[in-house]
Amino acid sequence: MELFKFEMNSGRNLLPRDGIVNYFGRIFSEEEANHFYNILLNTIAWQNDETIIFGKRIVTKRKVAWYGQREFEYTYSKVTKKAKLWTPELLQLKKEIETISGETFNSCLLNLYHSGDEGMGWHSDAEKDLKKNGAIASVSLGAERKFALKHKQTKETVSLNLEHGSLLLMKGTTQTHWLHRLPPTKKIHDPRINLTFRTIV
Repeated sequence: MELFKFEMNSGRNLLPRDGIVNYFGRIFSEEEANHFYNILLNTIAWQNDETIIFGKRIVTKRKVAWYGQREFEYTYSKVTKKAKLWTPELLQLKKEIETISGETFNSCLLNLYHSGDEGMGWHSDAEKDLKKNGAIASVSLGAERKFALKHKQTKETVSLNLEHGSLLLMKGTTQTHWLHRLPPTKKIHDPRINLTFRTIV
């Protein structure tokens, strides 16, 4: 099932079963999205991501940053990170997203993809530090990229393009039953910033 360029409809669940994913479309104007993109690109404390694969430490081209209301520790891919405190812009974005989604968040993982060559493989955000079945709000800034989900048992897929200034919300049992990824592509040469607002327990 391929879904592209559908109209903003926060009440519509994009998944056929076992979870809830709502796409709100562009929630920021072009001017607002550009403003946040430029500030975050230049002020966030970006670092190359690290992961442990078969006992080897791998450093990715993609860069990450972790922020929250306090210095949370968060472990994924067998690497533990400590959150930095919110910046004014992240607090502003968080407030807007909480108003739209009706959810609350206490932390944010940011990813910087320099071009379409950089992506993310199939995974689910189900680390023990995260609130079980809690909502994850994903904000996209910069290059428009394809986002895909795949059911762990049935292998059904759903995909869509995440627009500059848009909001995607995953909640319920989505992380239990579905994987998601950002596939690499040679067609895109511009950077993309992705913010995933979460709740650490």
